[in-house]
Amino acid sequence: MKQTVWITGASSGIGEALARTYAEKGATLILSARNEEKLNKLASELKTESYVIPLDLSQTDTLEQKAKEAIQKTQKIDVLINNGGISQRGLALETSLETERRIMEVDFFGTAELTRYVAQHMVNMGGGKIAVTSSLVGIISSPYRTAYAAAKHALHGYFDGLRAELHESNIQVTILCPGFIKTDVSVNALNEKGEKLNEMDDAQANGMEPMVLAKKIIRSIEKGKKEAYFGGYEVLSIYIKRFFPSLFASILLKAKVR
Repeated sequence: MKQTVWITGASSGIGEALARTYAEKGATLILSARNEEKLNKLASELKTESYVIPLDLSQTDTLEQKAKEAIQKTQKIDVLINNGGISQRGLALETSLETERRIMEVDFFGTAELTRYVAQHMVNMGGGKIAVTSSLVGIISSPYRTAYAAAKHALHGYFDGLRAELHESNIQVTILCPGFIKTDVSVNALNEKGEKLNEMDDAQANGMEPMVLAKKIIRSIEKGKKEAYFGGYEVLSIYIKRFFPSLFASILLKAKVR
C-alpha cells in the first residue's frame, strides 16, 4: 500500500537520502526544510509524487498551519520523520544563552510542536508512524556539544512518553540514534557565538554514507523498533556508558571530539 511520508530536514544529508530512498519505494513525499530552492530541486529529481512545504522549526507559531497544509495536500500522513535539526561545536562556558535557546527551539520545541499536530491527525485516522532523528549524543554526551546533547536528551524524554500515550491509538514511535554520518552536520553546527562553524569534523568525513543510513532507518521504522542505533565503533559508547560509567568518563576525557 502506497504511503505518504513527511520528512523534515529534507534538503540535504540524512533527510535527502531518506527522500531518495522512499521515492525508490514509491511513497508519496512531503519535503520540508528552510531552503525552498533545494527542496524544489530535490522534488524535481524524484520519480514519485512529491510536495514541497518549506518550514522553519524555530518558528513554532507557523507549524500548525504547515501541518494543515500537508494534510490538505495529501489527505493522510502515514509516516512523519522528524529529521530537521542543528548541531553545536562550542565550549559550554563560552556558549551564549541565545545560542543554547536556538538549538533547543529547533531540535526540541519545534520538533515536539510539529509532532503534536501530526500525531492528532494520525489519532483521527486510526494510526501512523512517527520517527525522530536523535543521536548517540542523545544517550551519552560529549564536550563541545553540551546544548546539542541536552536537546537530544530532551527528545528521548518526550518521545518515550509520547510512545506510551499513543500506544492505544495504533501509533508507532521510533527514536533514531545515528553516530558519525558523512553529512555537513558539523559544517552547519553553531559555534559559541551562534555562527556556522564551517568546518568538517574528521569523524563526520569518515562516517557512514547517508544512503546506507537511510536504508537502515527505513528498515527500523518498518520493523517497529522503539529505538535504533547506527554507526561504527562509536555505538559501543552507549554500552560502555550503561555498564561501565566510570570507564566511559575516563575515555571521554581522552577522546578527540573536535
